[in-house]
Amino acid sequence: MNVGRIARLGLMMFVQYLIWGAWAPTLGNYMQDIEMGGLIQVAYALGPLSAIIAPFFLGMVADRFFDSEKVLGVLFLVAGLAMGVMPQVAGTGWFLPLLGLHALCYFPTLGLTASLAFHHLDNQEKEFPFVRVFGTLGWAAIGTFMGYVLQQDSSPTGLYIGAGAALFLGLYSFTLPHTPPPAAGQTTSWKQIAGIDAFHALKSRSFVVFLAAAMLIFIAFGTYFPYAPVFFQDLNQTLSLSHFSNPSFEMSFGQWSEIIFMLLIPFFFARLGVKWMLVLGMLAWVARFTIFASAAMTGTFWLIMIGILVHGICYDFFFVTGQIYLDKKTAPAIRGQVQGLLVLLTQGVGFFLGTQLSGFLVNSLGTNAELELAEWRLFWFIFAGLTVAFTLFFALLFKDSDSDEEASA
Repeated sequence: MNVGRIARLGLMMFVQYLIWGAWAPTLGNYMQDIEMGGLIQVAYALGPLSAIIAPFFLGMVADRFFDSEKVLGVLFLVAGLAMGVMPQVAGTGWFLPLLGLHALCYFPTLGLTASLAFHHLDNQEKEFPFVRVFGTLGWAAIGTFMGYVLQQDSSPTGLYIGAGAALFLGLYSFTLPHTPPPAAGQTTSWKQIAGIDAFHALKSRSFVVFLAAAMLIFIAFGTYFPYAPVFFQDLNQTLSLSHFSNPSFEMSFGQWSEIIFMLLIPFFFARLGVKWMLVLGMLAWVARFTIFASAAMTGTFWLIMIGILVHGICYDFFFVTGQIYLDKKTAPAIRGQVQGLLVLLTQGVGFFLGTQLSGFLVNSLGTNAELELAEWRLFWFIFAGLTVAFTLFFALLFKDSDSDEEASA
């Protein structure tokens, strides 16, 4: 294992996810302060929409014509500049377009940094987890710093930090190892990029069930990140609590738990198998939403913290396990396309649906994203019920048998 190379790529991943973690848990509360709370669901929909567009940009342009490190450098610099200007135009019609420009430049880099890392690792299966875990550390670290050290969850500080980190990573990207375009000279269709060709090549009902369930369960992600911080701060203000005044700190414990549960995946995988690990990941979302609903009237600290700490199960046991499942069950020739399809359906379509459904519900129950505690309880119970339905759909229809799951290219 090349420790120096791991360290360089690890720094790239650390800053990559620090950028996202600097503003994602704090933007909702900041938008309420600048009287844009009614547009929270629009703001958080820009990322998923960019995630849908990103594979086409990567496949049609970045993967064919330009060195990856140079593309990263330009994208991060533009993303940083756009975010840095946002606080200057807070409350105006320029705020969301600048966030959209940031998202369009930032979200393609999620796939680019991963592909660049894979290109320079000798043993991807063993070495990539060491690189990728730095990304989770970056998100957790900035959440702790923003919420506990700075206590600036409702200020533009997260935007400034995200902008500065993006500008740094833009410059740093030009120093990364040379990475030529992986698909130079090859013809690529939009169906290949979207994973449609791979989808048609797979003869499996359970494969379709998994992709559908993955898209549906990511509705939960599109609910949690935009509105959990707003909910926590409402609890703090309404009940005059001594905690949750800067919820990015408490929410960062979810990322710390993610690191722990990621290391436990091999242990549980051997004992539960893929189906029940996926079901457990979905049930963790049911538990989280039920816990939030139960604590909505009291703000019980330890109960809400349990709801936050199950994040490792929510994410690792479903999304990471799902990536392993796809890698095992698809032919080598289409694995990249299938993984791209998973990202498009989850972080793109599913997350977008979650932001829109939760935003519609919040704006229907309250005014300008301001809800009473009883309304928050109803909000979380509704999504707990939806997640129960998604879980039952998956558990009844999904079968993890070799005969059912074999894929063909």
